[in-house]
Amino acid sequence: MAGIGFELKKLFRATGVLGVLRAYGYTGMITAGPMLLGIFYLMGVGIIGSYFGLDEHNRELLTSMITYNLLISLMVTSIFSMVVTRYISDMLYQENEDEVLSSLSGVLFFILPIGCLFYGVFQMLFDTDIIRLVLNLTMLAELLCVWMMMNYLTAIKNYKGILIGYVISIIVSLGGAVVACHFVAVSIELLLLFVCLGYGVMMCVDLALLYQYFPAKTQNYFSFLHWIDEYRSLVIIGFFSSIGLYSHLVIAWFSGVGKHIEGQYYGAPQHDIAALFAFLTILVTNINFVASVEVHFYPKYRKYYDLFNGKGSISEIEVAEKEMKEVLLHELVYTARRQFYTTALMLSIGMTLLNKLPLGFDDLMDGYFRILCVGYGVYAIGNVIMLILMYFTDYEGAGISTIIFAVISTVGSVISIGFNVRFYGFAFALGSMAYLVYCILRLYFFLQNIPYHILASQPMVRREKRRFFTFLGEDLNKNLKQSRVFKKRKIVAEDNKSGGQ
Repeated sequence: MAGIGFELKKLFRATGVLGVLRAYGYTGMITAGPMLLGIFYLMGVGIIGSYFGLDEHNRELLTSMITYNLLISLMVTSIFSMVVTRYISDMLYQENEDEVLSSLSGVLFFILPIGCLFYGVFQMLFDTDIIRLVLNLTMLAELLCVWMMMNYLTAIKNYKGILIGYVISIIVSLGGAVVACHFVAVSIELLLLFVCLGYGVMMCVDLALLYQYFPAKTQNYFSFLHWIDEYRSLVIIGFFSSIGLYSHLVIAWFSGVGKHIEGQYYGAPQHDIAALFAFLTILVTNINFVASVEVHFYPKYRKYYDLFNGKGSISEIEVAEKEMKEVLLHELVYTARRQFYTTALMLSIGMTLLNKLPLGFDDLMDGYFRILCVGYGVYAIGNVIMLILMYFTDYEGAGISTIIFAVISTVGSVISIGFNVRFYGFAFALGSMAYLVYCILRLYFFLQNIPYHILASQPMVRREKRRFFTFLGEDLNKNLKQSRVFKKRKIVAEDNKSGGQ
């Protein structure tokens, strides 16, 4: 959904340092808040557990549990995330706000059983501890809700409310864990419980914010399924982006640097810790994309398309196209330059700082950090260009780019298992480079003929794509309405009967 809200735009126009810091802080919270919160919990519970005497094996097991929940929830929600975002955007554009919130219940109807059933069976095959099973399923369900709600929260632009939710979540989770460990013996179950409480608080705050903004009047919970038929490429983009981004982590768990922790849990601490800190370097580009590209590029983009939809002359359209391209090129170069500086800074000063922290960094981890910093940096720039392709509704090009990224990163990571452990991470970097090159070429050729793509490439007659998911959504909505009508008639009949008696 293009546009970051008038409140944030106003902050970016401010000249004071405080206003700029607030603007970037809010932007970071919107773009990367849940992911940062997950990383914060991973590090926080580890530190708390270590302080109160939790042994290394149990700390690794706890970290692995949280990591499994994060990755599974991200993979499941990636199937629907892009489609739901497009659905919300279309409903807001059509001024059908009544239809927005009902779709949240509909998408949760699918992802909660899919995620929890899969993970529940997976857990029961290896782990018979009922308390851990319940806590892990609770966390997974909360994460599924939180990730999906973020698609809706970006629409309401209530930055302060979202920030308050994060703060309360952290206080309840980590603050509560510290207090509890003072009075109760520290354990995996106790720390896992407070992580669940933290995400539960965040979920409730997010839900309250959504109900304050969107009216909950309609009950067309499954209308969004039609958007899967209309925009199937969005499912591909979301799913393969996640595959490319996370598959190399999972593959490393079963490589020469990986280790079996307990039961179904595996990890590769040397690779995972390096990847975690390397991943943080792309936050600069994610924030800069929203803060820079949307603030400066989006108005030019909107003006250009409005001229096609309105009464713009050919000369006005040509001038607007030139301005839009110039601004886009400037912002992309600016974003890439910032990411390059950030990566270079982390490879020099960042390496020194990480080696001084009690994280156990050695030569192997230093090597992983270097190559993954480069890989994530290249990925971040490629991802920004892919998002620009989606701005221009080139979903086909965006989908192909994510498939290239996922295939090269995943297949390359599998092949690299047969090589020396020092080569892990190169496959992800190679996949990121292929991703970037394809996105650059695709955007270049697209912009060369942008009037053609806007006008001539469109079908002469608009035909609605009504396939399996459309019919499924209509049947589910119809059956739901019929069951409600039946219940109302039954209640009325019982009331009449009791009144007659």
